[in-house]
Amino acid sequence: MDLSIPLKPNPHLPSFRRLTVTRDQPAFGRANRYSLRRFVFLSPPIGRRRLSCSLGAGVGSGGGYEESSSAGQTNLPVASKSGVSRESSYVGLFVRMLGLDNNPLDREQAVVTLWKYAQGGKDRVDEIMRFPGCINLIVNLLKSDSSSACEAAAGLLRTIALVNVYRESVAESGAIEEIIGLLSQSSLVTEVKEQSVSTLWNLSVDEKLRMKIANSDLLPLLVKFLDDEEIKVVEAAGGTLANLALSQCNHSIMVDSGVIPKMVELLKRKIDGYKVIRKEIKNVLLELSKDEYYRILVIEEGLVLVPLIGSAAYKSFRPASHSWPSLPDGTEFERKSSRPSRYGASELLLGLNYEEKSVSLEELKMNALVGRSQQQFLVRIGAIELEEGTISQVESFSKQRYTLLPWIDGIARLVLILGLQDSSAIARAAQSVADACINEYMRVSFKEAGAVRYLVQLLNHDDESVRLAVSHALERLSVSHKICRTIEAEGVLDPLLDILNDADSSQTLKQKTVDILARIFDPGNRMKKFHDKQVINGSASVSDTTDQIPEDVDGSSTTTCIQEESIAREITEDSTAITSLVKMLKASSSITQMKSAIFLEYLSASEVNVSKLIEAGIVLGLSSVFQQGILEGTDDKKDLVEAEEAGQAIAAASRLLTKLLNSEQFNCAADLAQFTLLLRRVLKSDIALRSKDWVAACLVKLQSVAGSDINPEAPIDMEVTVYETIPRLVEQMKNSFSLDSREAAVIELNSIFPRGVLECCRAVAAEGGIPSLVKLVDEGSVFAQEASLAILFNLSMDDENHPAIISAGVIPVLRRIILSEGPQMSRALRLLRNLPT
Repeated sequence: MDLSIPLKPNPHLPSFRRLTVTRDQPAFGRANRYSLRRFVFLSPPIGRRRLSCSLGAGVGSGGGYEESSSAGQTNLPVASKSGVSRESSYVGLFVRMLGLDNNPLDREQAVVTLWKYAQGGKDRVDEIMRFPGCINLIVNLLKSDSSSACEAAAGLLRTIALVNVYRESVAESGAIEEIIGLLSQSSLVTEVKEQSVSTLWNLSVDEKLRMKIANSDLLPLLVKFLDDEEIKVVEAAGGTLANLALSQCNHSIMVDSGVIPKMVELLKRKIDGYKVIRKEIKNVLLELSKDEYYRILVIEEGLVLVPLIGSAAYKSFRPASHSWPSLPDGTEFERKSSRPSRYGASELLLGLNYEEKSVSLEELKMNALVGRSQQQFLVRIGAIELEEGTISQVESFSKQRYTLLPWIDGIARLVLILGLQDSSAIARAAQSVADACINEYMRVSFKEAGAVRYLVQLLNHDDESVRLAVSHALERLSVSHKICRTIEAEGVLDPLLDILNDADSSQTLKQKTVDILARIFDPGNRMKKFHDKQVINGSASVSDTTDQIPEDVDGSSTTTCIQEESIAREITEDSTAITSLVKMLKASSSITQMKSAIFLEYLSASEVNVSKLIEAGIVLGLSSVFQQGILEGTDDKKDLVEAEEAGQAIAAASRLLTKLLNSEQFNCAADLAQFTLLLRRVLKSDIALRSKDWVAACLVKLQSVAGSDINPEAPIDMEVTVYETIPRLVEQMKNSFSLDSREAAVIELNSIFPRGVLECCRAVAAEGGIPSLVKLVDEGSVFAQEASLAILFNLSMDDENHPAIISAGVIPVLRRIILSEGPQMSRALRLLRNLPT
């Protein structure tokens, strides 16, 4: 029997026209209860819309309902006390309809109604959450075959997750796992996808839940959704990733999922409606950029980290009015017109006309020109940092905010900030320049943008924080040999010397100064500089004209030499710099010791400077470097990086000592026997072979200078042979890919055996050279076979070497030589007889 029951409309619920009740089918597990079969809704369809439109707090904002529950109910009429009672009873009815024993259509209609009801504010969500187990019933509907039911269930979970106190309950109900499984389906309608990802967006506000959300299954899906056609899905995915990035522990797995390339690609898109997406993506990349390694990955994808300094800081910008267009590095164009541009448009057009070949410019020069024109134009019209919102100077200083710009705009913006008067802004920009110099392309880009000239001038700034940041940027730029020459040509030597002579300069600033000086005066760089000069002067021919530095052509190479001579004279007149350098040599890190020694090596060419070095304690400084190297070389648990740095410091100190040995006054002041003892101990340590080369050369120089003062019973030549020459030759035999190189090494090794057969045999065996010798017996030429067999025969005289020789596979090789009756048959027979068979 069917009954039609008229119901009064409730202002808080979607009205329906008719409720059909049947007695013949139980609804809630009992025969005396009724089943709600069909609802005919009078309210408009739900449609695709953001819940934040009807709520005070935006979805994903992390605000929840607590801050905006009243705003969410402003459009709804206030219910009377009796209305609230009826409303509560209806909520309970619909919650019971979510039960698993109900008809799927009833459950779908119930969850849709509850979703619409929950959009009224926090009070309504509280009313739903009064019923225990309702969350589990909602989560169960995520498995429904109906897209409408899945959408409504995900949307209701999304709304509930907006309330701070319910997020943990949603997570504990298994909603995260169910949503991940739902999103993994290949055929998923956009509406369900939007609501599901938005639920994760709201849940990710809770720091405790981020680790649960950030797993290897979900992150690739979120990255994939960044390419979705529906903009709201992209926003939700970006917002979820932005929240996950707030926890540093998630950074690694996010980067492994390919977040950075995809987000940089989206950030570069100029599509209407992507403003929210770009903001969320920028937040993710800025969070990841706090890590040095991930910042490099972001820069490699084409973005530069730029400080936000506030529009007020740009008021000190003073462009040159009515100036003829010139490149940012100072190079002027040929004047073909008498009407220069007042607002810089000609500069921009010169860059843009490059594609038409009207102006011959390299790519980096063109980028620098266009970038400078664009940034200066933004400053002139007051639109700089407009997209980031208005921030005060106090806020920009306290929060240290940053933004991300493409290479062209970012590099030009940083160079522009370097020309302002705000000390804090300059320091932050210089630090960003240093961070961005990750490869040769970026270093040359900054050079073409005119950064070098600004940085060199800023070394004279009154604020030490500015000088420290600037010196760091110059040190990173000077990694490039070409940029190092440009820095030197800009007159960097005088301000660097002033820093060394200034007693008030901090030790950190002096160390950065020494880093730059070491790059400029490094013997390897100076040889490259000499070679380039010969090339440009016509001693050689080059096809790549871009490698020719114009500064050397127009005579600045001569200017640089004059500057270097002036520096040497100033240091001679004032010994403060020498004292500071020697102090760094005594008590600093290995890398600073190495760079100090490089610059001191240049200064030691003057006899006057040698006397000042002796007064400053250079003997004690060199001894401390060698003693530290002995400790590093004998420590079995040493860090590989520290050991490498210690080896570099020892090599630089050895070169310095070798040069000082040319001075008679140094030889009289130093204890050469003590230096010999120290260097012998260094030679026996485990430092790198390339460092031992310089130690061995210094020992030979010591022997020639000291003569009879060295103990004749312990000749230096043999120690150099055992601890430097033999290890180097064995390494060449083992690691060289060239057969000719390996053969040359074994022939040289055989030639030094007469100096001491026993010592040489022990050294070869200790370095693991036996397998390489056997291999050369098998593959080498006649001369290499002869040398290898001779060395192996000497090694076979010691029974302890027999297992190593046999295990290297020498027996089959020897038998093959004997059976072939080749020229080395007799040597092979002698070796075979010495081995146990």
